[in-house]
Amino acid sequence: MAQKKQYPAVEGLFTCPPEEPRLIGGRCKSCGTYFFPKFAAFHKLGCEQGPVEEVLLSRRGELVSYTVQYYQPPRPFVSPDPFVPYGIGLVALPEGIQVPGMLTGIKIEDVKTHIKVELVVEKLFQDEEGNEALTWKWRPV
Repeated sequence: MAQKKQYPAVEGLFTCPPEEPRLIGGRCKSCGTYFFPKFAAFHKLGCEQGPVEEVLLSRRGELVSYTVQYYQPPRPFVSPDPFVPYGIGLVALPEGIQVPGMLTGIKIEDVKTHIKVELVVEKLFQDEEGNEALTWKWRPV
């Protein structure tokens, strides 16, 4: 029997292996603005849009907003069967940006703003070969 693998569902968004994950962002060397993902450069007004460097973003932040996904998203998103509603949060990082992500390790009824969260990497779905596609999520600290 072949060894099952874990792989990022989308390459280049976070570091692997998942034990101490970090989101891979960008920072403009001219204006100092951080952004995520690294290719989605949003510069300050008047910036000459200089070179962008790759940076590893902070693992912890504060939940500033959230919603609940009550319906099964359409393809290409792969949902578990049966579908179970889950939270999606917007997390403010010390770099001054906000990054969305699925919430994990908390019941929907316990989610509230201003809780401290940390980045984790978990299974998003299992492919046809039984390998796990991974994504980042936010978990209460």
